[in-house]
Amino acid sequence: MDQGITQRGGSIILWSVLLLIVGGVIGYFTARPQEDTPVIVSTPLPTPTLPSTPTPAPIRVYVSGAVRQPDVYELPPGSIVQHAVNAAGGPTSEADLDRINLALELRDQQQVYVPRQGETNPPPVSGGESGRGGQEGTLVNINAAPVAELETLPRIGPTLAQRIVDYREANGPFETIEEIQNVPGIGPATFEGLRDLIAVGP
Repeated sequence: MDQGITQRGGSIILWSVLLLIVGGVIGYFTARPQEDTPVIVSTPLPTPTLPSTPTPAPIRVYVSGAVRQPDVYELPPGSIVQHAVNAAGGPTSEADLDRINLALELRDQQQVYVPRQGETNPPPVSGGESGRGGQEGTLVNINAAPVAELETLPRIGPTLAQRIVDYREANGPFETIEEIQNVPGIGPATFEGLRDLIAVGP
């Protein structure tokens, strides 16, 4: 009986050893888990910023005559006379639009004068490229010009035009064009824009 127990115990040990050997072989040949693959983060290149295009400065136009709200208006570059008239509230019922070119392109510091029906010798559009006041090819006589004609000069609005008239009435006619700088509100900068446009005689 002891011999049978001994043989059974030996068989158990033998099978245990065999199982360990088989398990070891299987474990050795089983594919090992691969190491974690490193994650590569790709940073996109910055998008080049295009240089900004500078915004063109607006032009300043003085609109007067037969319009509802005469004043100085800022308009986008490339504006035409019709845009200026519309900015001033539109023409009045007495405006004579057939006597002006509504499609004319405007320039900075230009004046748009809308004539009235039946008005004779209305001041033309002045300033801009031509830089001339009064009738083309003529100078404005600051000793004789009425307020409306003086307003055709660049940078001379209704207030300054009236001051010129008041000054010559109080002090007598201008002897030289330089004396216009004695009028309050007309300094050297304004005078430089008037020098070639005004006269003290016919």
